[in-house]
Amino acid sequence: MEARFLGIPELVEAPHVAVVVDVMRAFTVAALAFAQGAEKIVLAESPEEALALKARSPDWVALKDGPPVPGFDTVNSPGMLRSVDLRGRTVVQKTTAGTVGALAVKEASLVLCASFLVAEATARLLRTRARDGVTFVVTGEDGRADEDLACAEYIALRADGAETDPAEFLRRAAESRAAYELAHGVRQGVHPDDIALCLELDRCPFAMVAALEGSLMVLRPHPVPPPAGEASP
Repeated sequence: MEARFLGIPELVEAPHVAVVVDVMRAFTVAALAFAQGAEKIVLAESPEEALALKARSPDWVALKDGPPVPGFDTVNSPGMLRSVDLRGRTVVQKTTAGTVGALAVKEASLVLCASFLVAEATARLLRTRARDGVTFVVTGEDGRADEDLACAEYIALRADGAETDPAEFLRRAAESRAAYELAHGVRQGVHPDDIALCLELDRCPFAMVAALEGSLMVLRPHPVPPPAGEASP
């Protein structure tokens, strides 16, 4: 499988298959939201759109990066998300990198959103759906975020069927600039467990597929069974 690794500014045309990676923290949060029973996640283009969607559907759960803001139910923190009842609910998510990256490739034939939590399921889906290659969108730091690049490279290797030790990729993520900023109070809206939660490899047995539903980009879980004879993670 041919793999390209691009930052958001480098996307000049819609790829055929795109994997949008945001480890710290958008698509870790998304994976945990689905694990907690969320039905779907609407990826908002702006905080104003997120609040407008929330106003039309008050039972939806709206979240964004940064500190708590009136109108939003919670923030883009996997640790804080654990206290929110998401069973059967719709989440509206707006972040500075992950949702921007997904919206940038919304015209692609297949858009997957990924973090370490869904790495193996994402790789399995790519094995069947990305025979002509895949573009990995490294959302953080204009494509330079090592936690996102490490995750993307790991998924690409697994999609090719390579037996790959994840330890080095997880180490790079743990030592990334984003992890430092989360640990040292540079970013707001952070729970002490956020970094550890972002490094939980293959916690979830599903990939996450984003597609246009009307005018909205909607993310949904896509179960990916393990090959016959292989146990789920």
